[in-house]
Amino acid sequence: MKPWRIDIRGRRAFIAALVLLLSLVGARAGSEGAARKFSPEGLAKVSDYIRNEIATGKIPGAILLLQQHGKPVYYENFGVRDIATEFSMSADTIFRLYSMSKPITSVVAMMLVEEGRLALDDPVSKYIPTFASMKVGIEKKAGDGKVSLTLEPQERPVTIKDLLRHTAGLPYGFSGGGPVRELYAAANLFNGDFSNADFVAKITTLPLAEQPGTLWNYGFATDVLGRVVEVISGKTLLEFEKERLLDPLGMTETAFYVADPAKFARIAEPMPEDRKISATTEVRDISKPVTWESGGAGMVGTVGDYVRFAQMLLNGGSYEGRRYLKPETIALMASDHVGPETKIARDHNYYPGASSGFGLGFAVRTSVPPGTSWPLGEYRWDGVGGTFFFIDPEDDLFGIFMVQTPSQRGRIQLELKTLIYRAMGR
Repeated sequence: MKPWRIDIRGRRAFIAALVLLLSLVGARAGSEGAARKFSPEGLAKVSDYIRNEIATGKIPGAILLLQQHGKPVYYENFGVRDIATEFSMSADTIFRLYSMSKPITSVVAMMLVEEGRLALDDPVSKYIPTFASMKVGIEKKAGDGKVSLTLEPQERPVTIKDLLRHTAGLPYGFSGGGPVRELYAAANLFNGDFSNADFVAKITTLPLAEQPGTLWNYGFATDVLGRVVEVISGKTLLEFEKERLLDPLGMTETAFYVADPAKFARIAEPMPEDRKISATTEVRDISKPVTWESGGAGMVGTVGDYVRFAQMLLNGGSYEGRRYLKPETIALMASDHVGPETKIARDHNYYPGASSGFGLGFAVRTSVPPGTSWPLGEYRWDGVGGTFFFIDPEDDLFGIFMVQTPSQRGRIQLELKTLIYRAMGR
């Protein structure tokens, strides 16, 4: 086995990760006695909030699980999976995870880093040669106000770390977002069905939106990372994930579509009028087979499957006696890699928010939001379909909320997180 390679140019991030690791070890050593506990009254308000969302017709149903010290402290099914069938929400309900796929893809990529088969500072072109010839689209405004697009060479190559932290210049396209994003929107990548190899062949015909490593810009980077995993492993992304992560963890319901017709009735659906995730894209029918194994947004799964994944992360990379990643790798992933010292700018749609940075696969809380006492070091992500999860090492806690509501997701996540932390006295 080759020695484990760490991004040498990111020594500050690695030192910060070690500091975080030591703090987490200390926190967990005394977690049973020191961690905050939930009040029954506070949790009752959490339940009331979700029930009101259903009663007022905003969502059909949902599942919330909070797990502390390795045991559930709150679990409740609310409402129905689908108002058309009126089947009750249950633990085996299958949800579209969308961007909650990204942490899974990031974890399997970091497995390859630990094995020395991949390095954070490797250029992506080492595995996908066409990345070397991608140009950077520079928008220039003339005196008459017209914007033109010029193509310039990359000042440095896109790296694996850029893919993990969304500094690769590979945005999700939308109309009206400038010339480069217009090109991505016209490519209609979200609505295609192709292999990961074909996806990469399409995206490398487009320009990068900015110079690599200069701007946090959310987009298709994790999908490219999924293709890198395929190139190195010689397997499809799902084959590798099942072999190394999903099957060993017991995540038997996690895949890229629901293959068994007997399970179709278990699929959660949003309200009929709440199916758009963008102006041109609706939530997809996950009962239909797909070729594209989108590492950034394509997975489906259950709350029980994601519980196992989240507990493995909170445990520092191990679960039920099996190690998936080293504790220092988890700490590195859960450290901020876009902080002020990196001089990386933030796109105007900086989804982590002002109190958070971004690590290698998820947002990381770096300051306490005004009016709260929320914990530093919490890391998390969510999906455009409404699901979200958070991991709070300080309180030895994680939470998972499963729902399908593209239009209400941001509001619900903020309000629900606020109630959850209030129930802990934060």
